[in-house]
This record gives sequence, C-alpha cells and structure tokens, in this order.
Amino acid sequence: MKDRMALGVITAAEASGALRPGGTIVEYTGGSTGTSLALVAAARGYRIRIVTSDAFSQEKRDHMAALGAELVLVPSEGGKTTKKLILDMIARASELAQDPGAWWSNQLENADSIAGYHALGEEIWRQTEGQVDAFVHTVGTGASSRGVATVLKRHKPSVRLGIVE
Repeated sequence: MKDRMALGVITAAEASGALRPGGTIVEYTGGSTGTSLALVAAARGYRIRIVTSDAFSQEKRDHMAALGAELVLVPSEGGKTTKKLILDMIARASELAQDPGAWWSNQLENADSIAGYHALGEEIWRQTEGQVDAFVHTVGTGASSRGVATVLKRHKPSVRLGIVE
C-alpha cells in the first residue's frame, strides 16, 4: 500500500525539481515507508538513506537494505520506541537532508504523501465498480485513510468511513 505513496511523493519531488537525477532520498522510518521508498528509489535510480533504529524489526531493516537503502542507525534506549528516539531520528534525517543533492521525503509533513494514496482510492472505486458503501481501514499516521477517503467521498459523498487504531 505504501508503494503508492512513495511513488506519489517521489514523482511530485521530481516534477517540482526538488529531487533531481542522481539525487539522494532521505527519510526516517520504522520500516514500512522506508521499504516502499527504497523500492521506488531503486526503480528510478536514486540513492536512498534511511534513518532507522534497533527499536524496529530486523526484518524491516534487512528488507530496506536488500532494496539498496543505506541504513543510518540511531540507537534506542533498550529497544524501545520513545519520543526521544523519534526526535533523534528526525534530527539525523534533517542533517542528512543538508547534503548536496539530497531530498528529504519527510512523510509526516509532506502533503504529497496523502495525494499518493489517491491512486488506491481510485483502484478501490474501479474494482468495486462503484459499489462502495463503507471503507474501514487501520490507521498509523492517517495519510492512507485520508487519501483513500478523499477519493471515495468525491465519487460518493455518502460513503461511510471506519478508522481503526
């Protein structure tokens, strides 16, 4: 699912000139977004640097690395995800984004991340032939739910939404 968002933010960055050929994508993540960004980066020929931590699963870190991501590890306190850890990861990503040719996708503050999920909403609409009365989705940051809901509501304002945390 996050592949669509990754493609959306990278395409928008290319179109705006923020990400240029030969550039480097930077992001901080526990893994899911990083895996999708690494996939799109590999397909488009970009270098990618992912700020992550030992607090997140080894499998996710291995997956990002297998797709060509350079992992920058920020140590956790006892393997726990804490506010300090997230702030440290954000700070490190911000530093890396200052390198020449770097572009920080900054998923939580990038408006294009929501638009990246519009394609999923359109897929759901087409594949159900418009027979959607409700959409129930789990929420992390909320970008995917918001992106899909925007499209479904545009097609059918009476669509009901259920968001599960």
